[in-house]
Amino acid sequence: MIHKFHIPVLGLGYSVDTPLKVARYGISSVVSVVDDELIERMREYHAKKNNEPYEAITKAEPGFREKRITSYLNLLEKLVNQQFEQLKNEPFEPGSDICRYFELLPEASPLKQGYDLMQEYTDEETRRVFQNRLRNELKKGEIDVNIMSKVDKTNYTANHESTGEENTDALTALRGFAHSSLRSSVILSAGMNPRLYSYIESFADFLPDESGSTRKKVILKVSDFRSGLIQAKFLAKKGLWISEFRIESGLNCGGHAFASDGYLLGPVLEEFKNKREALHLELFEMYKAALLTKGITITHIPQQRISVQGGIGTADENNFLLTYYQLDVTGWGSPFLLVPEATNVDEDTLKILENAGEDAFYVSNSSPLGILFNNFKGTTSEKQRLERISKGRPGSPCTKKYLVTNTEFTTEPICTASREYQNLKIKQLKTLDLSPEQYEEQVEAVTEKICLCEGLCSSSYLKYGISKPKENKAVTICPGPNLAYFSRSYSLDEMVKHIYGSIDLLQNVKRPHVFINELNLYIDHFQKEISAQVKNFTDKKQKYLLKFKTELETGIDYYKQLFPQITSQAQSLATILEDLYSAEKKLSGISL
Repeated sequence: MIHKFHIPVLGLGYSVDTPLKVARYGISSVVSVVDDELIERMREYHAKKNNEPYEAITKAEPGFREKRITSYLNLLEKLVNQQFEQLKNEPFEPGSDICRYFELLPEASPLKQGYDLMQEYTDEETRRVFQNRLRNELKKGEIDVNIMSKVDKTNYTANHESTGEENTDALTALRGFAHSSLRSSVILSAGMNPRLYSYIESFADFLPDESGSTRKKVILKVSDFRSGLIQAKFLAKKGLWISEFRIESGLNCGGHAFASDGYLLGPVLEEFKNKREALHLELFEMYKAALLTKGITITHIPQQRISVQGGIGTADENNFLLTYYQLDVTGWGSPFLLVPEATNVDEDTLKILENAGEDAFYVSNSSPLGILFNNFKGTTSEKQRLERISKGRPGSPCTKKYLVTNTEFTTEPICTASREYQNLKIKQLKTLDLSPEQYEEQVEAVTEKICLCEGLCSSSYLKYGISKPKENKAVTICPGPNLAYFSRSYSLDEMVKHIYGSIDLLQNVKRPHVFINELNLYIDHFQKEISAQVKNFTDKKQKYLLKFKTELETGIDYYKQLFPQITSQAQSLATILEDLYSAEKKLSGISL
């Protein structure tokens, strides 16, 4: 990679076309391929904007979801290639894209050093030779895609018959990526889906060619070593190589929050660091043996990167993670929501984000998937939800149906954020012998769910001015809590330079270390878990919570040994340790 960071997937629409904004500068980013309706509208918008031919792929067309995804990814690649070729052929003049490419690079980059050296020459012929060599070294950023493994609903015909296992949402999305012309990676997140994982090996692009290289790679997003190992072994035994383990903080990230069993980021990274070589070799032996059964012989061990993302806020933290844990790259997500050049946040939502304090960011149960969700106070979708409740019509019209999972009242699954489900559930609650307090509590839990399918796309439509007249324009956004410390919108140059440490966007901002932030989030989560179980505290739940607390205590002991080694941190050691002991005291005060 040209850069030492990437931009992870941000909701559905917030990074759906980020490659068009950053890939020509060598910055890799990730596109969600959950919502084919969003993807089709983005394809139409960008095709027409760039005078490319566009023919609509309607739902009446067989295989429309797969075709939409393939066509959009192919368009992204074509447009990025055009941008990149234009950049490469520009003169080295102040303000040009080619100069910006080099100026965005970290100081330690050989390319950046070559660029700086070239500028010292005054002889035009020497400069021209130097510039041509620099042009030949340029690389685009990757256009990667994200598939949430568990978002894999079964689809039905008009006669309510299943369209088959290979036409579920996740498998169709994978097929759309596999049939695209991209040479990039699919990031598998949100847990293991054996059906999806098994399906990958049916596509030749994921298998090595005669030179040992693959056109398409697999990246696993994981929150602990054990789950990463289990998933990687499953894939390796099918002849599929994991090119990267993308470690994500369970609670210190944006979007859905996957709280692990108390495993903190520092100890998880330490385990990957200590077991990295053994993991690499073990997976290679499985991979090599599986390929032999397919008639493929491989002699060299493919590269395997390890990266981290979630809650990183300063260059010091970034550099420490890269060097101490010997990582290849980091992921910076939520801060880029404040970079209009890179992501799609409408003007009104952007203003709210700019002025938000720490109390505006919270973890909620609002996702229809039943997974914790990073939420943000003051969004138009939250206002709409409360207005619907006050009018006696809670829930949302369910038009897209990507998150339908519940069969409590219906044969075919419906979404728990839908008006249909919430109406049926509240009617059921009225028939139960509940106290007024119990009834209100359960109704609130039902009506807390919000529509993500529309809310996570609205901002893109508003920013580009392509919202339909009667379309729901309420915006849902799911930034990580780390965004609270960034107080305005930024240019791409500012954010990249902040990551690399040439400027400091958080100067004089009081902010705990990334590990402390995550620890406090986990302690808060632990306290909420106990409160939620207090009325039905079984032996099984008690064992789980005891294990959870033990893992947090183990993590705190690890940090006591680690923090004195962090000599380059801008925050003083005394401040970091003070925050750590404060968190430890809070945890010890929580009793089971």
